[in-house]
Amino acid sequence: MELLRSVRRRSFISEVAYIVLNIALAVMLLILVLVVNVPWPALGLVLLSKWRVFAVRSRYWMANIRANLVDVIVGISMVVLLYAASGDLPTQIGLTALYIAWLLFLKPRSKRGHVVAQAAVGLIFGITAIVQISPSLPSSAVVLLSWLIGYATARHILSVQHESHINFLSILWGFVVAEVMWLGYHWTIGYQVSKSLQLSQIVIIIGALSFMAERIYISYHRNGKIQSSDIMMPALLSLSIIGVLIFVFGGAATI
Repeated sequence: MELLRSVRRRSFISEVAYIVLNIALAVMLLILVLVVNVPWPALGLVLLSKWRVFAVRSRYWMANIRANLVDVIVGISMVVLLYAASGDLPTQIGLTALYIAWLLFLKPRSKRGHVVAQAAVGLIFGITAIVQISPSLPSSAVVLLSWLIGYATARHILSVQHESHINFLSILWGFVVAEVMWLGYHWTIGYQVSKSLQLSQIVIIIGALSFMAERIYISYHRNGKIQSSDIMMPALLSLSIIGVLIFVFGGAATI
């Protein structure tokens, strides 16, 4: 009985420490951006927080890097967006709250629905961050970073499906995201979501295409073929969103 109490006590202390450390990480990112006014120390802190990736034998490093790519993408994207929102403290506080929610409530989950949501968050925030810094980057860097985000988020979802062609499909979807992003690099339209940040049209388009692709894959994975009844509504919804954005709201403010 004493042993059980001791185990519960250690478990409680570990849980409290986990919550405190994750909140401290998010708050420290905000403080570093506010005080130093350059993103590099905050980016270094995000990478340093992943030290456990390399706290194993070197043959496991690549597997750990792939498993943690989405989390790293979200962390780096948060730093980029915090820096882009400099001078707009309410937006920065809101982003910090979202990052805390990611760290405490979404990232630790392992059910398929949560994994899909994790990939969606990584995709949306990753592409949004790229759009924010794209004016200062060559198109080749934008395409390469977009490919990495597409690859990482696709692999994140496929990993829970025990997909035998996970590398090929992840690389392929990375190329799709990179191609769409290359088109968006030359035609970027945004919608104001706060005083300092805009949501790029290309983020919504990539998100809609990704949703449709995920539904098509699940239909094939479950049935051995693509069932029109499974994908009809997701396809109509995704294509409708893309059509409305391009043909109705195509004249919104350019970023």
